Amino acid sequence: MKERKKELRRLIAQEKTRYCDSTLKALSADILANLERHPAFQKANTLLLYHSLKDEVQTHSFIEKWSQKKKIILPVVVGNELELRLYTGTQDLAVGAYGIAEPTGKVFTDYSSIDLAIIPGVAFDKSGHRLGRGKGYYDRLLPYIPATKFGICFPFQLLDEVPAEPFDICMNTIITK
Repeated sequence: MKERKKELRRLIAQEKTRYCDSTLKALSADILANLERHPAFQKANTLLLYHSLKDEVQTHSFIEKWSQKKKIILPVVVGNELELRLYTGTQDLAVGAYGIAEPTGKVFTDYSSIDLAIIPGVAFDKSGHRLGRGKGYYDRLLPYIPATKFGICFPFQLLDEVPAEPFDICMNTIITK
């Protein structure tokens, strides 16, 4: 299974190179528009989001847009764990692990108040299984997040099957274009 996951990560990375930045940005806008139309998003007051890397569905302007209307929580890499922090604006972001802009405010621990968790991944399948980057950050965090979980991805990241382990947390819904 480890080899299959490694191979899928390689294939998806290879597929991403076929798209220019502007195409990924346009796809991101369509995907996020689909997310905005979902009733669970519309009802949610507190969102767990992520500050995207260059090869993920682009969330930077989306976070900025919605932070005026909803409470946005972002993960911060601390050692081998993800800590959650409240997003308070671009002025309070600092570049952390992996070159990700992360909030610098106090730690957010009221996991039960999160209404919707929007999770990135290398790949997803139609059953809600998620393939991450292989470090296990979300595998360790998600069991503590009781909220509805949405995976968001580019269309080429939605596969027929992603290898799953018993400890993997499934997404309730996958949002793509």
